[in-house]
Amino acid sequence: MAWLNAQGLAVPRGSEATETLIVVGLIVVTLALGILAGRWLGPPIEALWQRQLGHHAEGIGPRVPSVVRHGAAALLLSILQAAGQWPPLAAGLIGFFLGVAVARMAAHILRGLNLARWMAWTVGLVLFAAIFSHSVGGLTPINNALDSVGFDLGSWRFSLLRVIIVLVTVICLFAAIRLVNRLVGHAIVSTSSFDPTQKLLAQKLAGIATIALAFFIGIDLLDISLTSLTVFSGALGLAVGFGLQKTVGNLIAGIILLLDRSIKPGDVIVVADKDVGWVNKIGVRAVSIITRDGKEHLIPNEDLMTKPVENWSYTDRNVRVRIPVTVAYDCDLPLAQELMLRAAAESPRVLDMPKSNVWLNKFGEIGIEHDILVWINDPESGVGSVRSDVLNRLWVLFRDNGIVLPYPRRDVHLVGTAAAD
Repeated sequence: MAWLNAQGLAVPRGSEATETLIVVGLIVVTLALGILAGRWLGPPIEALWQRQLGHHAEGIGPRVPSVVRHGAAALLLSILQAAGQWPPLAAGLIGFFLGVAVARMAAHILRGLNLARWMAWTVGLVLFAAIFSHSVGGLTPINNALDSVGFDLGSWRFSLLRVIIVLVTVICLFAAIRLVNRLVGHAIVSTSSFDPTQKLLAQKLAGIATIALAFFIGIDLLDISLTSLTVFSGALGLAVGFGLQKTVGNLIAGIILLLDRSIKPGDVIVVADKDVGWVNKIGVRAVSIITRDGKEHLIPNEDLMTKPVENWSYTDRNVRVRIPVTVAYDCDLPLAQELMLRAAAESPRVLDMPKSNVWLNKFGEIGIEHDILVWINDPESGVGSVRSDVLNRLWVLFRDNGIVLPYPRRDVHLVGTAAAD
């Protein structure tokens, strides 16, 4: 009791004791109502969140019941705190549980946005300390104690209080950027007035705008004068001019690619006569291309602007595939060509229109060389599988109809050799 009295929390007596007991009961009721809200309202809200945001709700969706539970408890406790002038001990109990509820709610939200655990709990601890201190006498003693640990540098005061404020502000702005990007990204993806390229460009521009807005909001919250950033901006300009040319160039090249729509996600391209791959994602720095072997290549955006690019699906997704076939000179040539067209027509990926064709190229050294020309409209699935399927079907047809495939053969004649003794 003496310790409580020394802390300014006198042991309640008489009517104060009654009010304190009432507050304890109300705290228990609010916590129970918070648990019930999390159980009853949490799952429907989570389902609604998942349905409205789809994959953008990943992370925060499963934490919605916990957020609802602690949020409802915090709301009821804040109403209880503002309902009247409570005795010091009762006010301290309300502040304690209100701080815990707010801290837990903030931690769940930040963890749902995939922030690191230490970030989430740092913000939660600061919120708890602020709310609880406010309920038992105010933040002035804590602020003074934290501000005393530091040093002055010109007109700036670097203290522990300043570090905590900057850290919490940066974490909250970072979380806000992620949340806004998810909401805006889902809104852009859901709209039907944009094509996939325009949607991707809108997402990139919205992300840049969100970061820029958060930067200026952070400067205002931290009371940083823009004039003090003159030297920093000059140094940043030099860094961009000398050290970050490629990075800025790739960023601008990526925006240009999205604007002129020469390369879009889903296109099948060949860069500098290398492997064929389909565009998976156009990022800020590079384009992600997945080859038919499942390998993912990150090609800088500038390379796609300056090097030759073969886009198989730029204006039309139909791609013609050449399948070379050689038959023997003594075979039934019209029948062999008919079987080539039949094998192409029976392949499931070969299109009926445009029609397949067979070209006789030349009379080769070992046989008559042909090209089977077929059309497909899914180049992202590769062309090797089409060749393999047509040739497998053609092998069976040739075997059943007596068409012979030639192979290299050399006849050696020995003239005027002397018999060995």
